[in-house]
Amino acid sequence: MTVLIQDPAPAPGGAVTKPPRRRRRRLDLGLRLLIIACVLLVFIGSVVPLVAVLAAAFAPEALPRYAQFFTSSVDLTILRNTLVLGVLVGLAGTALGFLFAFVQTRLKVPGKRILHVIALVPIVSPPFAVATATVVLYGRRGVISNGVFGLEYDIYGLDGLVFVLSLSLFPVAYLGLLGMLRGLDPALEEAAMNLGASRWRTLRTVILPLLAPGLVAPFLLLFVEAIADLANPLVLGGDYTVLASRAYLAVTGEYDTTSAAIYCVILLVPSLAMYFGQRYWLGRKVRTTITGRPSGSVHLIDNWVRWPIYGLALLVAALILSIYGTVVVGSVTKVFGVDNTLTLEYLREVVAGVGREAVLDTIVFAAIATPIAAIFGLVISWLVVRHLRRAAGLLDFAGTLGVAVPGTVLGIGFVLAYRPERYLGPIEVFPSLVGGSAIAGGAAAIIVAYVIRSLPAGQRTAVAALSQIHPHIEQASTDLGAGPLYTFRRVTLPLIRPAFLTGLSYSFARSMTSISTIVLLVTPETKIITSQVLSAASTGRYGVAFAYCTVLTAIVLAAFALIRFVVGAGANLHRVASNTERQNR
Repeated sequence: MTVLIQDPAPAPGGAVTKPPRRRRRRLDLGLRLLIIACVLLVFIGSVVPLVAVLAAAFAPEALPRYAQFFTSSVDLTILRNTLVLGVLVGLAGTALGFLFAFVQTRLKVPGKRILHVIALVPIVSPPFAVATATVVLYGRRGVISNGVFGLEYDIYGLDGLVFVLSLSLFPVAYLGLLGMLRGLDPALEEAAMNLGASRWRTLRTVILPLLAPGLVAPFLLLFVEAIADLANPLVLGGDYTVLASRAYLAVTGEYDTTSAAIYCVILLVPSLAMYFGQRYWLGRKVRTTITGRPSGSVHLIDNWVRWPIYGLALLVAALILSIYGTVVVGSVTKVFGVDNTLTLEYLREVVAGVGREAVLDTIVFAAIATPIAAIFGLVISWLVVRHLRRAAGLLDFAGTLGVAVPGTVLGIGFVLAYRPERYLGPIEVFPSLVGGSAIAGGAAAIIVAYVIRSLPAGQRTAVAALSQIHPHIEQASTDLGAGPLYTFRRVTLPLIRPAFLTGLSYSFARSMTSISTIVLLVTPETKIITSQVLSAASTGRYGVAFAYCTVLTAIVLAAFALIRFVVGAGANLHRVASNTERQNR
């Protein structure tokens, strides 16, 4: 279509009249109410808890604690432990992700589809299912370590945490690197090999430099996830204490919220630094070729070199299958590896016994929080992309605070902000904002925490979808007299519906498996599956913990199947899992 633009007609005397300046449109009442609602949500759920932590950490009586922290060998060891854990998990997880992505895109081997599905399994499981199964398989009396090899290996500590967290988090790096490797121009590799370069030299001098942003971004993300993790250090940490678990123990065991706030602030520094660093790398928009699409075809490696690489990937896949197989089998055997008699006692306890309340509560809370998170994430992204200008970046960042701030910090922030009479004594931080302890004594706090932690997934998915829709499509509707809300409901929402429902499914999975944010908010009247798993694993009731994990995973997969049925092929497991990496862009 050709558009003709006429020059303005000359005015008398030869002067050219300027077109009238368009007046800036004022936001209508509906948009204003949406903005207020979004700001109120992120203010109550993210800003207030974060400010509460900062207020407690920088209170006059807390300031001397910083000098004690940085002069205490114990506290400095905890800080060092946290940073070492983050670096090792970032390196190991990124290496595993690259291994699986390289096998998928550069090796001529069978079973790639099965390997891909196995790599995505950790996405839909509870964060500490791997830790619990690892203790049973590779602990001091582990089924494999002791039963097969006769070793009494102490899995508790740094090595166990790196093993568990790397297996749990590497799919994030895998999905990002898989897309980048598939997008590389094969002509560059062909040119290098035509000039006599070997496969190894081509990998080292061509592929890896092109993948530098794709390697750095997953490393930074895995670093943040590792240092913010709470459940695995509690189950598998042993004497290896990190900041997240230390802050949790300061609240629950010592009732010292001031120290907990200080630990949270110190944890925030590397978390936010790495988070912004990760956003910087993902936002660089580095381009290394000028072609519109990859030219040529990838020459898959088909010589003997492929088999050692493929074998290493199969070994990791076997570890994943053994761990998750242990979760399933352990839920239906009396004592896995010792007494393998079939029993439904644990599943009966979870589904029809004392665990029934936790299962129902978790499903109800997640079912309430998920649509709220998805809708608000969609609305925030729509406001940021289409309607806000100066405040767009601020609202976009506020919506992603649920990811940028570690879950442990948010959980302690909820305690400090909304339960002051129980924990703070004379110090009160926003006690009357939402009714004091009313919000944080039961379901309300858990639902708000679920919403805040799940909000970024739907928000980033919707931003990606809206960026692919030309604004003129919506402008045509408004030019015909439709209001912004009517246009959003009848034009925009149908166009981004698949992406919206995919983000919805990820939000449900994240709510069902969340632990670090809500563990301090659970009361005897409100039970959560992940809290029950943590309690069972901590007391050595591994059969019950496995039963909870099995039921939880089944619920999440059933939700994925339901969304796939509603949306069709648009919401598959790969696309849902991709939001783990996309939500941080």
